[in-house]
Amino acid sequence: MLNILGIKVSLTYIAIMKKLLLTTTILACSLCASIAGDGKSFKETKNVITPDTCRFRDMEFQVDAFYSGIIGSSGSEVTTGSGGGVGLNFFFAKYFGIGYEAFWTASGRGEHFPAAGNLFFRYPICAWNIAPYVMVGGGVSFDGNPKGYGNVGGGLEYRVTDNIGIFVDGRYFYGETGNLANVRSGLRFAF
Repeated sequence: MLNILGIKVSLTYIAIMKKLLLTTTILACSLCASIAGDGKSFKETKNVITPDTCRFRDMEFQVDAFYSGIIGSSGSEVTTGSGGGVGLNFFFAKYFGIGYEAFWTASGRGEHFPAAGNLFFRYPICAWNIAPYVMVGGGVSFDGNPKGYGNVGGGLEYRVTDNIGIFVDGRYFYGETGNLANVRSGLRFAF
């Protein structure tokens, strides 16, 4: 027995208290270590959102294959008809491009083979993979007697993948061929 500050304490009691203190200390340290982990859980975590790449590139070459429908007025050279065609476009900037197209239409007044050049302005909305656009241009219709015309219009393209899109647009033709409405829809392959 020991006399500590006037209190008689047995050596067995002191040994038990040491073990209890050591066990409590080990448990407390283990608990703190499990909560703290590697220290990262106490730091602020930041979620970094990286935007998807835009499917409409700053510079791209496009090949179009399309259906074309013509609606002509009664005084025009071309009446209502339909056909198909191909187009080649080059966007030298994300928003601006030039294009060439040739198509064929058959109507009540014969077959027509227009060929035209266009200037494009598009505004890609990358989050939705769409690009509304406007165009202006002009060309020649070869149907026995070549006739010049101008056109203005607009449309919408949706990119299914980085290289494949679908589009639809409408235009107003004016000039020697008379007043016509043209609707196109088709596939666009971008490179």
